[in-house]
Amino acid sequence: MSTHPTANPPASPTAAPAENPGATSANSTRFLDTLDQRRPPKLGGFSMTLLRLELLRKLRNRRTLIFTMIMPAVFYLIFGVTNKGQTLGDTDAALYISVSLATYGAMVATTTGGAQVAVERALGWSRQLALTPLHPAAFILTKVLVSMVLGAVSVIVVFVLAAFTGVHAPLGTLLAAGALVVLTSSVFAAFGVMLGYLLPTENAIQVSSMVLGILSLIGGLFVPLEIWPKTLQTIAHFTPAYGAGEIARAPLGGGYDQWAVVNIIVWLAIFVAGSAWALRRDTARV
Repeated sequence: MSTHPTANPPASPTAAPAENPGATSANSTRFLDTLDQRRPPKLGGFSMTLLRLELLRKLRNRRTLIFTMIMPAVFYLIFGVTNKGQTLGDTDAALYISVSLATYGAMVATTTGGAQVAVERALGWSRQLALTPLHPAAFILTKVLVSMVLGAVSVIVVFVLAAFTGVHAPLGTLLAAGALVVLTSSVFAAFGVMLGYLLPTENAIQVSSMVLGILSLIGGLFVPLEIWPKTLQTIAHFTPAYGAGEIARAPLGGGYDQWAVVNIIVWLAIFVAGSAWALRRDTARV
């Protein structure tokens, strides 16, 4: 019987190549370098591009424009024009009311703009953002700034309408009051973002509108605080609407309660912290 030398079996085409520790280490290094390149820039990923896109998206929303432009104008025509020629202390009543209602309009515009994150949650946009390097604080800052722009539009509408109806004030006074209104509206933008992450889509804007109406009534934006009982006046000093109204009306010459500044700072810190917590809670399931 003839015998044949045993040949080495051919290598299996599916056999895994021997591991090369050096190559694996190099691949890992390249992968980590890629992750480093994907990390957000300073400010946690905040950018003017994101800010511009958010603003354009808000301005295309008809409901946003209604809350921003029409409601404050209607309230001014109801409350402001009917008080022309009267005074509140040493201040023209119509001017006092126009600043108060500009503050209310900015509150509504900024809160509504912030609360619309509830719609984004329903569409899954929040979960998509959670997969990006965008820091929650940068996202909230973007929302707040966009909402403040909407608040500025509301202020301009009320002041222009007041001028057309014969209510006049020095330009410097109006600019100072308007700037303070926009600045304090950041509190309500953060409030809207917080509600948008805590409440369902169908409830966020309705609840925020109801809460703002109550706060504005108690806080002295619709009527002077002096008409309320002492107990309600005390409660009013702890509402964010009181702080915003007092600060916004300061340039009119009547002075303001220094507590209003503390009031606004504390509420801003509460709402920003609440918004960040609600955002992390909402995206923790991703």
